[in-house]
Order: sequence, then structure tokens, then C-alpha cells
Amino acid sequence: MPAIFYLVAAVIAAQPAAALADFIGRVVRVHDGDTLTVLVDHTQVRVRLTDIDAPELGQAFGKRSRQSLADMCAGQVAQVADRGKDRYKRTLGQVNCRGLDANTEQVRRGMAWVYVRYAPKNSPLYQLESTARSQRVGLWAEPAPVPPWEWRSRSRSAR
Repeated sequence: MPAIFYLVAAVIAAQPAAALADFIGRVVRVHDGDTLTVLVDHTQVRVRLTDIDAPELGQAFGKRSRQSLADMCAGQVAQVADRGKDRYKRTLGQVNCRGLDANTEQVRRGMAWVYVRYAPKNSPLYQLESTARSQRVGLWAEPAPVPPWEWRSRSRSAR
């Protein structure tokens, strides 16, 4: 049997979160701070992390945010809870790598905003963002961080 089978089996046995995963695969690319590609049965699945919005790569903290997600997930086995598709046909997912909830961890590290347009009003992410902001962690160290949705809007208007 292929080595990946044993690796995935070991992860499933060791991680109770795997029972909540809709699919499991290896992260083969980290695009930015909230999007990655997971290889599942020889098929690449592009996954957009739900409920968060990370800075764009051309924006302040964009590259640091991507590096933060890469540090957690690049080359790792990811457990993904599928939450549907976005308008770009990416899978929306709650992603767990090495026992870390990547969506939550990006907000806790100050590497992403809670995406208020989509996150539930009672999400614990709001408290994590508030804590990161008050402690000036990550992007919150900037004097006036611009949310990515505003940055994208400004960039479209400038074109």
C-alpha cells in the first residue's frame, strides 16, 4: 500500500477532528493567507478558508499572512470540513493542519480579519480578533490596517 495511506490512517487515528473532516489530503500550495490547494486522490482542490479574510499579497502583511498559513499547513496533511463553494468555484472549508484550526489560528496570530460578511454573529473568531487587535499582534501592529475587502474595492476603483 502507498505510504500516504498509512500516513492518512495514522492522522485519522490520532486526530478526533478527522471525524469531522469531509476530505483529507496533503497541502501542495499555499496561495495566500486564506487560500490553499489540497491534493486529494490525485485531484487538486482549491480551498478558501471560511469566515476569515487575509490581506492580499500586495497589501501590508499579505506575504506574512501567507507565510503564517504555509508554516502551519504547507506539505502537511489537511483535514477539511467542506462548507460549500464560493463564486469562484473554490471549496469553502474549515481547515485543520497538524492539530491546528488554521482558520482560527490565522485570526489569533493577527494574520487575518474575521470576514464579517460571512462569519456568524456569534463566532468566537470575533473575540480572538479583538484580543489580537488590543495586543497589536500581526497586522494590528500597523497604525491603520485596511481590511482586504476595502483594499480590493479601492484597487478595482483605481483601475
